[in-house]
Amino acid sequence: MVEAMVEVKNRLGLHLRAASAIAEKARMFEAKVTFIKGRHHANANSVTSLLMLGAAKGTKLKVRAEGAQARQALAAMRALFESRFGEE
Repeated sequence: MVEAMVEVKNRLGLHLRAASAIAEKARMFEAKVTFIKGRHHANANSVTSLLMLGAAKGTKLKVRAEGAQARQALAAMRALFESRFGEE
């Protein structure tokens, strides 16, 4: 299991397009990816679950990956957040 902190940097926060990009990327790896905000957990494969986190710009989330490709999945998630989901 590997973990990291990511920050929502894009202006619109974790909205539908961003959540869809996360889910699409997460499905590419043999790993279970979970986002954590306080006591709330969201499966990265579920757009609805990600949206329910209500993560606005500036929100810090813990991302956890478990499985054979956990490190690669975590790196891919961090890259998505750093690139602001290609929006800005």
